[in-house]
Amino acid sequence: MTRTDIAFLLADAADEVEIGIAPVQAVMRGGRRRRARRWAVAAATTLVLAGSTGALAVTGLPGDGHGDRRTNVAHPPSSPEARHVYEPQTTELSRGTHKGKPWYVDIQVWGAPRDEGEANQQLASMDEWGLHPAVDKPAQVVGKISYFVTMKYGSDSPQQILFDSVKKLDRPSGTDLESASLPLDKAGDGPAGDRLVVGSVAKTAREVTCYWKNGTTSVARTGPVIYNHNIPAPAIVPAEGYPAANWFVCAAPEGTTYQTAEVTK
Repeated sequence: MTRTDIAFLLADAADEVEIGIAPVQAVMRGGRRRRARRWAVAAATTLVLAGSTGALAVTGLPGDGHGDRRTNVAHPPSSPEARHVYEPQTTELSRGTHKGKPWYVDIQVWGAPRDEGEANQQLASMDEWGLHPAVDKPAQVVGKISYFVTMKYGSDSPQQILFDSVKKLDRPSGTDLESASLPLDKAGDGPAGDRLVVGSVAKTAREVTCYWKNGTTSVARTGPVIYNHNIPAPAIVPAEGYPAANWFVCAAPEGTTYQTAEVTK
C-alpha cells in the first residue's frame, strides 16, 4: 500500500462517518468488514499524527515494508559559532604580579572545523588572537580541537606555553601530570630562571605539589579558588571546552626556581 492509497482510504473513511456514532462501529454495522479493518489502520495513523509534536513516527503501516522502523527528522548541523570554531572558550587559570606588573595564564579551546573553509577562517581568527598552531595548512586542523595555554606579562604579547591540535583530547588518569615551566618575563629572571609552572592532571586529582629548588613547596588543590588581594592561591581548576582534564598553575617565591611537580592526592 502506497501513501496515495492511504490518502484515499482516509477520504473513503470520512464519507462513512455518522454523526454521534463511533466511525468504526458504524462501518462494521454496514457489513463492510474489510473497509472497517482499513479504517482502523487509518484511525491509528491519524492518532499518531495528532499526538506527534516533533518527528513524524508512523509504525506498522501495511505494505510499506518498514513496520519496525521509525522516520526521524534530521537535525541541522550546529553553526561554527555554536561550536566555537571562530572564537574560543577561554578560562583564566591564574594571575599574579611580578616586578610590579601583572601576569595572567589562560587557556583557549577552539572547536573542530568541519571543512577547509571553516579551517581557513579559524586560522585567521587565531592569528588575530596572536596564536599559532603547529600546522602548515588549514586541512591539518579539520576535525581537530585546538587548545592554547598562554601566559601574558605586562604589555607583552601572550606567550604560548602548551598547545596542540588533536582529534581527541588526551584524558590523564591517576597521578598522570603534564607540565611546562618558564620565566615570568621574556627577558628571564636572571639567575632565578623558571619561576612559573603550568600543567594538566586527571579530573580525579585533588592535590598537586610544586617543589622549588630552595626546598619549599606550593600546593594546588581542587575546590573554590581563594583570593588574597585579588591574587588567587594555587588551585586545580576546570577549563571550558576541555572536559578531559583539569589545570593548575604554581608560581615560585622570589629567589628560587622550579624543580618538579607531582600529584600528591
